[in-house]
Amino acid sequence: MEIISASNERVKGWARLQKKKGRDQRGEFLIEGEHLIEEAMRGGHVKELLILKGRQNPFAMEAIVCSEEVMRKLSSSVSGAWLIAVCALKPSAPLPRRRVVLLDGVQDPGNVGTILRTACAFGYDQLILSQDCADVLNEKCIRSTQGALFHLNWQRQDLCGAIAQLQEEGFTVIATALRQSRPLREVSAGEKTALVFGSEGQGIRPQVLSLCDQRARIEMDHFESLNVAVAAGICLYRFREGS
Repeated sequence: MEIISASNERVKGWARLQKKKGRDQRGEFLIEGEHLIEEAMRGGHVKELLILKGRQNPFAMEAIVCSEEVMRKLSSSVSGAWLIAVCALKPSAPLPRRRVVLLDGVQDPGNVGTILRTACAFGYDQLILSQDCADVLNEKCIRSTQGALFHLNWQRQDLCGAIAQLQEEGFTVIATALRQSRPLREVSAGEKTALVFGSEGQGIRPQVLSLCDQRARIEMDHFESLNVAVAAGICLYRFREGS
C-alpha cells in the first residue's frame, strides 16, 4: 500500500496522535526511529509501520509506503523521519510487584522519561504517575525512555489511593524530602519498597508526604537539592532489590 497525499484521511487520523487529546481518544501514539520501533515490536505495541518511499524496510512486518510530504506531516523532527510506527496502548496486566516508583506532579517529560528508563534498568516493577504528571506518550518523554516505555508497567492513579493500596500489600513507602528526613544511607529498604518523588519546583505534596512511612534525603555538599531525575537515579540504585 502507498499513501502520497498528506490530506489522506488515514494520515489526518495519525496526525491527531501528535496531541495528547488524540492519543487519549484513540489509545494510540506515534514513535520514530529504528531502535524505538524495534523495542515497541518486542513489546507487541506496533499496529502499523510507515516507511518513506525509496527506503528499505528493516523489519519483517509489512509497511505502508509514504511520500516525503506524509512523513513530514507525521514526524516530530524538523528534518522529518523515514520510519514511523503507529503503536497501541496495551492494558497493564496485574503483576507481582516488589519495587515501585511513584511520581507526584513531575512536569518535565524528559524527567519522566529518564526516571522510567532508570527504573526499568534497575529492575523496578511499576511506575505510578499522578494525574498531573507529564504525559508518558509525549514525544520528548518517549525519546527519553529509549524504549524502556515498552518494558515497564506504568499507569496513572491517585497517589493517596495508590499508597494506601501499597501499604496494604506490605510495602514500605519512602518519600524523598529535605525536611524531617533521614540521610539516605540510614534508610533501610523493606522486602517490598515504594519510592515517591515530587515535582521539580514544589516537591511532594503535603497530603501525599503525610502518608509515607519514611522520609529520606540525599546527603550532598554545596547544594540542597538535585534535578528530580538525577535524585531518582541515586535513590533507585540505592533501593534496588538485593542492595
